[in-house]
Amino acid sequence: MKLTTLNALVAAIEEGSLRGAARRVGVSQPALTKMVRELEIELEATLLMRTSRGVQPTAQGKVLYERAVRAHRELRAAVDEIHQMDGRLVGELHLGAVPVAVMLLIPETLRTFVRDFPGIKLRVSEELYVAQLHKLRSGEVDITIGGIPDDLPTGEFHVEPLMETTMVPTVRKGSPWTRARRLSDLQSAQWVYTGSTSESGYAKLLFESYGLSAPAVGATVNSTLALLSLACSGDYVALMPQQIARLPFVSQFLSTIELEEGGYPVRVGAILRSDSVPSAVLRHLMAHLHRAAHQAKKGNIPLLERPGGRV
Repeated sequence: MKLTTLNALVAAIEEGSLRGAARRVGVSQPALTKMVRELEIELEATLLMRTSRGVQPTAQGKVLYERAVRAHRELRAAVDEIHQMDGRLVGELHLGAVPVAVMLLIPETLRTFVRDFPGIKLRVSEELYVAQLHKLRSGEVDITIGGIPDDLPTGEFHVEPLMETTMVPTVRKGSPWTRARRLSDLQSAQWVYTGSTSESGYAKLLFESYGLSAPAVGATVNSTLALLSLACSGDYVALMPQQIARLPFVSQFLSTIELEEGGYPVRVGAILRSDSVPSAVLRHLMAHLHRAAHQAKKGNIPLLERPGGRV
């Protein structure tokens, strides 16, 4: 099995057409079709389905695609690591981060890290709820910065705590739900859940921690923009980190509901696969994350500044 034929398959699946894949790989369409066909002959399986709209992977094609993408990541990481062993700190790191980290930790981390290591490219993806750590497990991200799950498997991950936050319930300004004083008062409200399914997110955990059944799911989102849009425009209740709820551009539209129970405490940390810990670049990145967390604890956060002083 050749890397060139695997590249052809990956391009065909990601582009959705043989013509687009050929353009991306830099070969003619017949040549790319031949590469994919070589794979199918070698594996004795059909990998692509031809449709009027282009191509789609078969079940077998999806399996090979996922493994090929993972193999490409590992090969790129190996090349970067070899260069780093020679003292050349080059390569790319992909970070998955929750909103509180994106707003309070990532800007300062990027500022200092990129200044010290200009040869390293950083890519940041937002995630609202990271407990299942799918992207970290699959290698799609190199490090996840988010709430530390209570049930992390021993030995699979390396965790370094960075900061603490509290998830507090918020609603649009003027909502009748602002009069709630106990969590049970909000059980009949429509809640915005965060994550990939309605079974995930801190809202469910908050209610269960007080022996209450989870509230009705009004919507399930996995982006800060969607969360803010729903909370600001309807009578949805949404949990968000208290540091974000206090931001000027958030607090002018949303009110925090002052409950007797408070909110849901979350420890935010950097989570890595155990096999990634020895990486020199990741160790440097961790140092810059800790530095940014220290600055955040001291209150040195540009987003919390108003023109006339601090929030």
